[in-house]
Amino acid sequence: MEKSATLKEALKRIEELEKENAELREELDYYRNRKLSGRQKHNAKWMAIYNDFVAGYESGMTMVEIAKRNNVSERTIYRYKAYYDKMKKKEE
Repeated sequence: MEKSATLKEALKRIEELEKENAELREELDYYRNRKLSGRQKHNAKWMAIYNDFVAGYESGMTMVEIAKRNNVSERTIYRYKAYYDKMKKKEE
Protein backbone atom coordinates (compact mmCIF):
# COMPACT_ATOMS: atom_id res chain seq x y z
CA MET A 1 0.00 0.00 0.00
CA GLU A 2 2.86 2.37 0.68
CA LYS A 3 3.99 2.26 -2.94
CA SER A 4 0.61 3.37 -4.29
CA ALA A 5 0.52 6.31 -1.86
CA THR A 6 4.07 7.22 -2.85
CA LEU A 7 3.19 6.86 -6.53
CA LYS A 8 0.14 9.10 -6.09
CA GLU A 9 2.27 11.70 -4.30
CA ALA A 10 4.91 11.50 -7.01
CA LEU A 11 2.32 11.98 -9.76
CA LYS A 12 0.83 14.93 -7.90
CA ARG A 13 4.29 16.46 -7.50
CA ILE A 14 5.02 15.93 -11.21
CA GLU A 15 1.79 17.72 -12.09
CA GLU A 16 2.71 20.66 -9.82
CA LEU A 17 6.16 20.89 -11.36
CA GLU A 18 4.73 20.82 -14.89
CA LYS A 19 2.43 23.74 -14.02
CA GLU A 20 5.33 25.68 -12.52
CA ASN A 21 7.45 24.91 -15.58
CA ALA A 22 4.71 26.21 -17.90
CA GLU A 23 4.48 29.45 -15.90
CA LEU A 24 8.24 29.91 -16.02
CA ARG A 25 8.26 29.33 -19.79
CA GLU A 26 5.66 32.07 -20.22
CA GLU A 27 7.76 34.42 -18.13
CA LEU A 28 10.86 33.52 -20.13
CA ASP A 29 9.04 34.23 -23.40
CA TYR A 30 8.02 37.62 -22.04
CA TYR A 31 11.63 38.53 -21.25
CA ARG A 32 12.92 37.19 -24.57
CA ASN A 33 10.41 39.17 -26.62
CA ARG A 34 10.47 42.50 -24.83
CA LYS A 35 12.14 45.49 -26.40
CA LEU A 36 15.34 46.49 -24.70
CA SER A 37 15.47 50.12 -23.70
CA GLY A 38 18.34 52.48 -23.47
CA ARG A 39 21.39 52.98 -25.60
CA GLN A 40 22.30 49.90 -27.64
CA LYS A 41 26.07 49.94 -27.82
CA HIS A 42 27.90 48.35 -30.70
CA ASN A 43 24.93 47.49 -32.85
CA ALA A 44 25.19 48.15 -36.60
CA LYS A 45 23.93 51.74 -36.41
CA TRP A 46 26.24 52.57 -33.50
CA MET A 47 29.26 51.11 -35.28
CA ALA A 48 28.47 52.94 -38.53
CA ILE A 49 28.33 56.32 -36.79
CA TYR A 50 31.39 55.48 -34.69
CA ASN A 51 33.42 54.51 -37.76
CA ASP A 52 32.35 57.74 -39.45
CA PHE A 53 33.39 59.62 -36.30
CA VAL A 54 36.83 58.00 -36.38
CA ALA A 55 37.31 58.91 -40.03
CA GLY A 56 36.25 62.51 -39.40
CA TYR A 57 38.20 62.89 -36.16
CA GLU A 58 41.40 61.53 -37.64
CA SER A 59 41.05 63.80 -40.68
CA GLY A 60 40.85 66.86 -38.40
CA MET A 61 37.13 67.67 -38.37
CA THR A 62 35.70 69.37 -35.31
CA MET A 63 33.28 67.62 -32.99
CA VAL A 64 30.45 69.96 -34.03
CA GLU A 65 31.02 69.22 -37.73
CA ILE A 66 31.00 65.48 -37.09
CA ALA A 67 27.81 65.77 -35.02
CA LYS A 68 26.03 67.73 -37.75
CA ARG A 69 27.20 65.36 -40.48
CA ASN A 70 25.86 62.32 -38.60
CA ASN A 71 22.77 64.11 -37.29
CA VAL A 72 23.54 63.23 -33.65
CA SER A 73 24.09 65.32 -30.55
CA GLU A 74 27.47 66.69 -29.56
CA ARG A 75 27.22 64.67 -26.36
CA THR A 76 27.00 61.50 -28.43
CA ILE A 77 30.13 62.51 -30.33
CA TYR A 78 31.95 63.04 -27.04
CA ARG A 79 30.87 59.53 -25.97
CA TYR A 80 32.40 58.22 -29.20
CA LYS A 81 35.58 60.18 -28.46
CA ALA A 82 35.79 58.68 -24.96
CA TYR A 83 35.40 55.22 -26.48
CA TYR A 84 37.98 56.08 -29.16
CA ASP A 85 40.47 57.23 -26.51
CA LYS A 86 39.84 54.08 -24.49
CA MET A 87 40.49 51.85 -27.52
CA LYS A 88 43.66 53.78 -28.42
CA LYS A 89 44.92 53.39 -24.86
CA LYS A 90 44.35 49.62 -25.02
CA GLU A 91 46.30 49.41 -28.28
CA GLU A 92 49.36 50.97 -26.62
